[in-house]
Amino acid sequence: MNAITQPLTAATERCPSYYSATLDQETAYPPLQGEVSVDVVIIGGGFTGVASAVELAERGLKVAIVEANKIGWGASGRNGGQVTGSLSGDAAMRKQMRKTLGEEVDDFIWQLRWRGHAIIENRVSKYGIACDLKHGHLHAAMKPAHMAELEASYAEAVRRGMGDSLTLLDRAGVRSHLASELYCGALKNRRNLHLHPLNLCIGEAKAAASLGALIFEHSPVLDIIHGARPAVVTAQGRINAKQVLLAGDVYHKLEANRLKGLIFPAMGGIVATAPLGALAEQLNPQDLAVYDCRFVLDYYRLTADKRLLFGGGCNYSGRDSRDIAGELRPGIERTFPQLKGVAIDFQWSCAMGIVINRIPQLGKLSDNVWYCQGYSGHGIATSHIMGEIMASALTGSLERFDTFAACKQIKVPLGDLFGNPMLAAGMWYYQLLEKLR
Repeated sequence: MNAITQPLTAATERCPSYYSATLDQETAYPPLQGEVSVDVVIIGGGFTGVASAVELAERGLKVAIVEANKIGWGASGRNGGQVTGSLSGDAAMRKQMRKTLGEEVDDFIWQLRWRGHAIIENRVSKYGIACDLKHGHLHAAMKPAHMAELEASYAEAVRRGMGDSLTLLDRAGVRSHLASELYCGALKNRRNLHLHPLNLCIGEAKAAASLGALIFEHSPVLDIIHGARPAVVTAQGRINAKQVLLAGDVYHKLEANRLKGLIFPAMGGIVATAPLGALAEQLNPQDLAVYDCRFVLDYYRLTADKRLLFGGGCNYSGRDSRDIAGELRPGIERTFPQLKGVAIDFQWSCAMGIVINRIPQLGKLSDNVWYCQGYSGHGIATSHIMGEIMASALTGSLERFDTFAACKQIKVPLGDLFGNPMLAAGMWYYQLLEKLR
C-alpha cells in the first residue's frame, strides 16, 4: 500500500507523475544560446504557449517558444486530463462582459464553452497526435440540490440544440455507468473529452516546430525588454521580436510591477493506482471521465492501461502536500469501496493559477508585449481557446481579446502574502455553502 514507483521512462527533470512515466517521446529542445530574431516570442511552453505558437505558425508567422524547464513541465503536463465545457468564473464573465457585449453575452459564453473541444480534436487529427483522446463524461450529483443544477444545465443545452449529446441520469442510471453508490444522478456528456495532457502538449509543440517554430528548453527568461523592438533575455541568449507573449501562468515572476497580485498558486493533488485489469471495466464500463458537483470536487478517469487516475481537494496555501496519496485514498475508497487498500503507484501535485474572480486575464504590458493567464483549474480547454484569441489579437483581430481585456482584474496588495490566505478563506466559505445547499 502507498508504494510510489519511479517513472518508467521519464527524465528526472520532470515531475514523477503517471504522465511523465508514459509519455510517447521525451523532448530534447536546446537551450537558447546567442541571438535570434522572430516575429513573436512566447514565454512559456505549456498549453497557452504551444497552442498560441501553432495558431501563429499556421498563419505564417515566425515564432519562438522559450521555456524555463521542459515543454509541458507545469500544470499542462500534470492535470486531470479532462476537457469539459465548464468555465470557471462564467457568472463573473457574464456580469462584466454584458457591458461590452450586451444581450449577446450569453451566446458568447456558450460558444466559448465548446470552442476548446473543437480546437483540440482538430489539432489531434490534423497533426496525428497520440494522446489517448476519448469522449464521454459524467457530471455527478451527490445531493438533490446538485441534481437541480444539472437539470438546469440540461435544459439550456436542449434549448441550444445540443440535447443529442447529453443525457440526464437518475440514481439507477448512474449505477449502470459506475459501480458506485455515491451519486443520486448525473449529466452524461458525450461531447466532453479526456486525454493524456502531457502527450498532447508535447505533440502540439512538435506540430509548431514542424511549421518552423523555434523551441528552446531550460532557458529561464531573466528580463523582457520593452520598446519599438522588444526582446526577451536569458542567461545565454536573447530573442528579438516584433511582439512578445507572456504565457507562463502562475510559474513565473516576470513583470512583477504589473502582474504581481493578480494570480495565485493552488496545489492540486493527483494519484494513479496500480493497473486494475478487468476490475476497471466493472467500475467504469463506458470509460467515462467523472467529476462531481461540489465546490471542492473529486475528479477521476481510467488511463489507457486501466489505472484509476484520481484527483481532488485543493491546497490554497501554495505549498505542496506531504502525503497526497494519504489525502486522496479516502475519496477513492468512498467512491469505489471495491478499491479499499489498492496500491497507489504514482502521486504528484499540480500548481493551478487561480484568479480571484476566476475570469482569465488577457492584457497588454506595453504596445507589443501581451500576457494571457489564469484558468482557475479549467486549463486544457480554456488555454486552447485563449491561444486562438491571442493569435488573432497578435495578427490584428482584437474583438475577443478586447472583450476579456475590458474585464476588471482584481489585484491583491502584497501579492502571495495576502492572496493565498484570501483564497483559503474563500474556499472555506464555499465549503460552508456546500453543506447548506
